[in-house]
Amino acid sequence: MREIEAKYRVHDPEAVLTALREAGVTMGEPVHQDDTAYAPSGWDPGQGKRGFTFARLRTEDGVHIVTAKTPLANAMECVEHETAVADRDGMHGVLTALGYVPSVRIVKSRRTGRSGPIAVCLDDVRGAGVFLELEVLVDDDRDGRAAQEELDAWARGLGTDLERVTETYDVLVRPVPA
Repeated sequence: MREIEAKYRVHDPEAVLTALREAGVTMGEPVHQDDTAYAPSGWDPGQGKRGFTFARLRTEDGVHIVTAKTPLANAMECVEHETAVADRDGMHGVLTALGYVPSVRIVKSRRTGRSGPIAVCLDDVRGAGVFLELEVLVDDDRDGRAAQEELDAWARGLGTDLERVTETYDVLVRPVPA
C-alpha cells in the first residue's frame, strides 16, 4: 500500500472543526499518540528522504505499532508497512539492532474522521502546533503528486485559513540547528 498525504498548519482549530462538520466529517474524540521516529544509521537530513526507509514506533491506548515508510516522489507519498507489536522496548531493540537510530520523539493529540476515501486527522503536535492531515491509501499506480493536488483541492474547499506544509512531523518538531 501507498500512503499519500497533504498536510496543513492550522491557525484556528475551531474554525477547521466547524468547516469539517459542515463538510459532513464527524471527528472522533482526541487520542494520545507517542511516537519515536527512527532513521537509518548514517543518514543525514541533508540527504533528503527519497531512497531511504524510515521507521516509526507508536503507542496509542497501550497498543504499540511499528511502521516502515519508504518515500517515493516526496516525503508525503510513501510505501508503508505496519503491524502491532507486543513489546515497545523489545521492538526498539530490534530496530536499533537493524541499524536504525532514534531521531525524534513526536507526541500529539489526534482526532480522526473520514470523508469517503480520505482519512482526516487534526493533530495538536507538542512543540510544532496544530495540523490538518489528509491521507488516502492506494494500491494502484495513480500519480502521487496528482493525488496530493486532489487532497489540496478538498482542503481548500473547506474555506478556512490553512498553510500547506511539505515536511513530516519528524522534521517539524526537530529543533533548527544553530
